[in-house]
Amino acid sequence: MRRTLAISGLLGGSILTVALLFPQAAQVQSWQATVGAQSKDKLGPYKLVTTISIPGDLTGFDISWVDSESGRYYLADSGNAAATPPVSPRIDVIDTEHDKFLYSIPLSTRPNGVLTIRKVGDDDEEDQPRTLVAGGADSTAIFIDLAHPFATPLAVSTGGNHRADELAYDPLDHIILIANDQDTPAPFVSFINTANPSFYLLGKIVYDGSLGNPHSTGGIEQPVWDGVTQRFYIAIPKTVANPKGEVDEINPTTMKVTRVFPTTCGPAGLVLIPGQRLMTSCGDVLAVETGAILTTVAGVGRDEIWFNVGDDRVYFGGGLDRISVPVVSGLSPYSLITTLTVGQILLPPPNAANHTTHSVAADRENNRIFVPVTHEGVKVYTNDRDNGEGPDN
Repeated sequence: MRRTLAISGLLGGSILTVALLFPQAAQVQSWQATVGAQSKDKLGPYKLVTTISIPGDLTGFDISWVDSESGRYYLADSGNAAATPPVSPRIDVIDTEHDKFLYSIPLSTRPNGVLTIRKVGDDDEEDQPRTLVAGGADSTAIFIDLAHPFATPLAVSTGGNHRADELAYDPLDHIILIANDQDTPAPFVSFINTANPSFYLLGKIVYDGSLGNPHSTGGIEQPVWDGVTQRFYIAIPKTVANPKGEVDEINPTTMKVTRVFPTTCGPAGLVLIPGQRLMTSCGDVLAVETGAILTTVAGVGRDEIWFNVGDDRVYFGGGLDRISVPVVSGLSPYSLITTLTVGQILLPPPNAANHTTHSVAADRENNRIFVPVTHEGVKVYTNDRDNGEGPDN
């Protein structure tokens, strides 16, 4: 059975919240500190462990996700219509313990954002199948029962005219937030109930400046759930009020924007890190309590970012050049630790022949970092001295 740090991840790393929910909070805090210290003691230089090939080539993809409890990596793969035979849109599934491609889940529409959730009513047993949720190019949220991954999935329409994209999950109220970032006349976020017996649309926030909502002029990007405040936070690259972007706090039950935190650099990716801080893909670090910008980390950028509880580091998918993964400490003073070069530019960009990325996810149990790279596959890195194999990076 895999060791689990799910309590920390679910609740934003807050021992206070754990104490409120679990009577054995002192033991939980001691356990978390011991596991964390042991994990950090094993950190060394980064090594490329392997590159996992994806059948049919990897020509386009979007967001990826690691479920560390089940040891699975999920990649929203756009498919390859030019292949012989053509490859349909799909979710690629990889075993993160053995760095092995398992299978692909075919879809009728291109997937974008992706994550896994527990089925409502499940207990804490790690081996119970999850539900995989993906944003579809046809403006749907796609629900896949991983106990039967090849069965016809359930699709819930968000009612838009463009793709449903990145998403986050509120496990307390069993609500998915999913963004239609390219919709016209205005982008919006939707709230979807996931409690049994069915999934259905609860409501929306339209980012058109009406009803007191922000007026987005640059789409909607990565959301994250914070179990301490019981709020979603979402990156908005630019709005009429904040042309350099903002992070919005959203109440999942009232479906209202409750606070707006201006940023300095047009954020896309967003993660929650220790100490109730938010880090954006463009480097701003904000205090959740006040919304204040504490610092801005230079040399980072791009799309999806991922905070790995196993090493307290933030990984930036694509960096500033689409071929790198900057690595930043998730602890103050939030230093840039290194930058992994994962792809290569063969022709002047933009060009589909280049080996690029904008996605990253990590398994906190073994500190494996999974980076999809076009025309290569999923590269696996580690900074764990016990597990690392291959050349230093």
